Order: sequence, then C-alpha cells, then structure tokens
Amino acid sequence: MLAAELAALGPDVEARVEDGLAIMGWPLSSIAARGSTFDSEWGNRAYEVEYWLLSRFGPTRRFAGRALYWRGGRRLLRAIADYRADAVVSTYPGTSEVLGRLRARGRLPVPAVSAITDLAALRFWAHPGLDVHLITHPESAEEVRRIAPGTDVVAVCGLNSKQFLVPRDRDEARRDLDLPADAPVVVVSGGGWAVGDMEGAIETALAREGATVVALCGRNEAVQQRLEARFADEPRVRVMGFTDRMGDLLAAADALIHSTAGLTVLEAIVRGCPVISYGWGRGHIRANNVAFSRHGLAEVASTRPELAAALERALARRAEPDLSFAELPSAASVVLARIGRDQVRDGGGGGERDGPGGDERQ
Repeated sequence: MLAAELAALGPDVEARVEDGLAIMGWPLSSIAARGSTFDSEWGNRAYEVEYWLLSRFGPTRRFAGRALYWRGGRRLLRAIADYRADAVVSTYPGTSEVLGRLRARGRLPVPAVSAITDLAALRFWAHPGLDVHLITHPESAEEVRRIAPGTDVVAVCGLNSKQFLVPRDRDEARRDLDLPADAPVVVVSGGGWAVGDMEGAIETALAREGATVVALCGRNEAVQQRLEARFADEPRVRVMGFTDRMGDLLAAADALIHSTAGLTVLEAIVRGCPVISYGWGRGHIRANNVAFSRHGLAEVASTRPELAAALERALARRAEPDLSFAELPSAASVVLARIGRDQVRDGGGGGERDGPGGDERQ
C-alpha cells in the first residue's frame, strides 16, 4: 500500500518492494513462515519462551539484536546500494532493528524509516538509530519514544487499503457479500496465521440466536480445511481464506473476534465494528491486549464465558464509523519529506556519495 501511494505521487518516484528477511538469508528468512506452527500446546509454550527471551530479558534481547545485525546487516546494505535507494522503509521488526543499528553506526547513509502496524510490544519495531517511526495508532507514540527517544514519531494513514478511506453502507456491504440483512453478523479472524481458539469463537458466536459467522483463516490452509469440515453442516458459518474484502466484511459485521493485533483492529474501528481480542493472547499479543484495554480500543476475553459476555455487549453497541485517521498525514508524504530534509542537510539532492558496496545516488 505504501509503495503504491509513493508511486502515485509523481512519475519520478519509484518504490521497490523487497523481502528483507529473504535478503538477510537463512535462518532469518524462515522465521515468519514458522508462525502457524506456534498454534499447538508445545508451540505456544515455545513461543512464550522465545518472546520473553527476545523482548523482555535484557541480555538475550541485546544478543538477539546483535545477532540480527551481524547476520543480515551486510546483505541489507548491499541490496540498498544496488537499488540506489534514497530511503528505506521497513515494515517488519526484524529488519527495522537491523536498519536502526546500521544507521546508528553510520554505515547506512540514507534515511531509515520503520512503519509500525502493531499497537504495543514495539521493542524491535522501534530503534534509536532510525530516522522516523510511522505509527498507525497514535497511542503507540509513548512506547516508541521510550524506546527511541529523539527520533521522529508520526501518526499516519496510508499503511492499509484505501478502501477504508471511503464510507461503506452496511446494508449494501451485506448484499454484496450475500449476508443476511437483519441477523447478527460476526467475523472471527485468526490473523494471517489463523492462530488461536477459532473454533471456540465460532461456537460462541453461533450460540447467539440467528447469528451468521464469517471465519477468516488467512493463508493457513490446514486450519481452513479443518474448520470447513467441522462446520460443514452449519449453514450459518462461512469459512474463508485470505481475502481482499476486509473493508466490506467489517462494514457488514456487527462484531469482530480477532486473535492477533495489527491493522485489522484499526480497520474494524474505522468501520465502527466493535472488536474483541480472544483466542491466543501469547507473547506480544498479551502486551497488545493490555494496551487495547488501557486505551479502550477493544475488549479482551480470556475464556469462552468472557467472550460470550463481551460479544453480547458488542452486539448491543455497534459504533459509528471513525474516519478521523484519514485526516492524518500520509505515510508516503512523510517518507518523501524525510528524503528532502536529508538532501538539504547533505548539500542538496542529485549528488553522489560513497555508500555501502559502492557509490550511492542521493
């Protein structure tokens, strides 16, 4: 989304998207793909230990940051130089940490920006060496400034689909999705990895008389197939994989039950759809749940009875859509402004300077 917005700003703006983990190489390139394997008893325990070691315990956290830097830093520098980049934006905490360290050590001569899409648990999203931190939740600013004092922290729009900038009529969305006009509609989401107690969330929602449930399984085909088999005889359940119709689904829904954090919660708030965080609550999600509750952005349920009570409250209070985030500066405009400031500081754009692995065009 950010690349498309940057390219739309002018014919002289090129935005190239690359997989930073793939550039840094094994074993970092396999980390994200392992996410769905956490959703088992032993996998959850392992994830809890891993999160504590990487984010909460100082010695191992510092070691992990250094290991990321030494393993992937040189390769990232080489790629940035090859692309002749004027700035680099990271959308993943693993690469943000490395870019911050490179920038702090003077090895990366162009601005480095972190695009943060979680609300909390931002230890590797934020780094003092980064020039700018783009945040999707203004409430994240306090934690980012605590981790990276002195850096620019800017709440922005433009890191999710433009469909959320346009109001969507609830009744029209339901007709387009072939959902019932008058019955409650509950979206159950396991995030991209389809983790957590999705089955329990579906069963809890079905206990509400007449409710229709749309279950979103992201890219986890195994979970999608399991839920399709489990609810094959229930006409009120629709199981889906990855979808680009979140704008319509959240406009149509009366409530969202979501197991992970990220942009989905923000998008539901934009659509006026109450959010309940339920089903996983591990590692960084636990920290996000605390922040959701503190800022009143979502209810948090730990058990199925708590979920049932939270769902009743949600179904009774669907809010008005909140498009206030559209008034924030665009992420693309902030990135380009930072490039301009860097060029002025270094004597104007268009020059050449030595960069990692060769000359770097400014």
